[in-house]
Amino acid sequence: ALTVRFITRRFIGDYDPTLEMIYRHVAVIDGEMVHFEILDTAGQEDSLQIEEKIKWGDGFAVVYSVTDRCSFDEVMRLCFLINHLHASPKRSGGAEQPPVVIVGNKKDLQFDRMVSTEDGENLSKALKIPFYEIS
Repeated sequence: ALTVRFITRRFIGDYDPTLEMIYRHVAVIDGEMVHFEILDTAGQEDSLQIEEKIKWGDGFAVVYSVTDRCSFDEVMRLCFLINHLHASPKRSGGAEQPPVVIVGNKKDLQFDRMVSTEDGENLSKALKIPFYEIS
């Protein structure tokens, strides 16, 4: 739903979160046309699949639900895996890390919240990765 909203600027209420999709989008950023290919993994991968997908990416939004502590607990593992796989000498260029942000989603569901904003901020500071909470 987050990716669809980014591309269409509309919220789609009827969305299947278990389907993996690749979205293509063109946007003007700082006066330049940028072509996006966004892989929405739907979080259904085993370790080998997620490693291949991380190698494919050039930038990452690691998204968790503030209403699901288990999804938050995966953030650190995924961020370390991104860092490890992109630091590998096998990657072209090797040295520069891709941009990564941590995103806490479903901020509007305050009564169902299991992960505090402070938890997200603390993890962000520990990993030195930007953090945002959104709805």
